Amino acid sequence: MSLEDNKGAAVNHLAEWQALDQRARAAVSGYGVSTREQITGLSGVEMLRALIDGTLPAPPITKTLDFTLVLAEVGRVAFQGRPSLEHYNPMGTVHGGWFATLLDSALGCVVQSMLPAGKAYTTAELKINIVRPLTDKTPLVRAEATIVHSGGRMATAEGRLTGPDGKLYAHGSTTCFILDAP
Repeated sequence: MSLEDNKGAAVNHLAEWQALDQRARAAVSGYGVSTREQITGLSGVEMLRALIDGTLPAPPITKTLDFTLVLAEVGRVAFQGRPSLEHYNPMGTVHGGWFATLLDSALGCVVQSMLPAGKAYTTAELKINIVRPLTDKTPLVRAEATIVHSGGRMATAEGRLTGPDGKLYAHGSTTCFILDAP
C-alpha cells in the first residue's frame, strides 16, 4: 500500500464525534456537585453513566473548560473537548493545563469506572506528555483512557488525547489510591 493509500484509509471521526458531543451536551440538566444521597449505592460506572444521561449534574469545570463526558464503560472512559481562544496561553496555543485537565478527567474517571459502590479514589500521580500544540483550528479532541491495573488499594490508567483524524496531541498516565468513600 502506498503512502497516498494510507492517507486515504485514515478515518476521520469528526462527524461522529460532533454528534456524540451534541447528544452529551443536550443531556446536561445543570451544573453542580452531586449530593451523597444522589450517589449512595451507585458503582463508579453507574455514577459516570448518570452524569452522561443528565440524572446527575455535570461538574462545573466541564462548563468552564468546554468539555464533556461522552463514554463510560467499565475500564474505558472518554471526554471530548472543544479547544478555543479562551484556552490559549500567551504563545497563541492551547494552554498545557487544558490538556492536563482533560486527560486527568479521563484517567481519574476510568479508575472510577472500576470501583464498586462505597469506594472512591484520589490521584497519587499524574504524568502528561504533550507531543504537539493545539489550537482552535482543531474543532474537537477526545481524551480516552483505559485501565491498566485496578487493585484493592491502587489503580493505574493510561490515556491519549487525539483529534478526530487520529492525530495524537498528548498522552498520559495516572496512579490512584483506592479508599472508602467518605
